[in-house]
Amino acid sequence: MTNHTHSVTLLTRAGCGLCATALEQLRVICAEFGFEPATVDVDEAAATDPGLRAEYGDRLPVVLLDGREHSYFDVDETRLRADLER
Repeated sequence: MTNHTHSVTLLTRAGCGLCATALEQLRVICAEFGFEPATVDVDEAAATDPGLRAEYGDRLPVVLLDGREHSYFDVDETRLRADLER
């Protein structure tokens, strides 16, 4: 599939092992739909958006689908694939 109408963003931070695992999972899933997931390091983003780290910083990784929280700590693969097909 090369057309996609969704965006997937992983909120992460340097040195986060769960984040690295989640990114690998997201790369596989998103590749099936013809796009790459974006990543945002909440610590780096805090310089311009401190609210992002305040809201999500203690429960990373967080997967955003179309800018809205989809899952955290683990990638809900089944649900994400179903939502990407919509």
